[in-house]
Amino acid sequence: MSKRIIATTLAPQAIGPYSQAIKAGNFLYVSGQLPLDPSTMTFGGTTITDQTKWALENLKAVIQSAGYSLANVVKVNIFLKDINDFSAMNEVYQNIFLPEDCLFKVVAVAGLPKDAFSWNWKQLFI
Repeated sequence: MSKRIIATTLAPQAIGPYSQAIKAGNFLYVSGQLPLDPSTMTFGGTTITDQTKWALENLKAVIQSAGYSLANVVKVNIFLKDINDFSAMNEVYQNIFLPEDCLFKVVAVAGLPKDAFSWNWKQLFI
């Protein structure tokens, strides 16, 4: 199986020893996307709504750099620091993905990289 590293400057650079995405065979595996402004590596916004938008834009940039679109997404995992942010996050999310578009899982976690306010990580299989 062929394997290709995917990288773009339109999304935040990895903050650890990992790739933004890897295309392996017919699958694209995308690393988690923090709600960072790629040009400054600082958080984009202070609310869950703002940070959800940033995380989704970063995700879209990585996917597009691999030659795909959000329409190709099959599964999304979202990790929230505070489950009480679910409704506000979901308001933004449902403007991007419809229920029939992909599988959806949300998990509340104790902490996130860079002590992110809420949104952290989405894993996609295309």
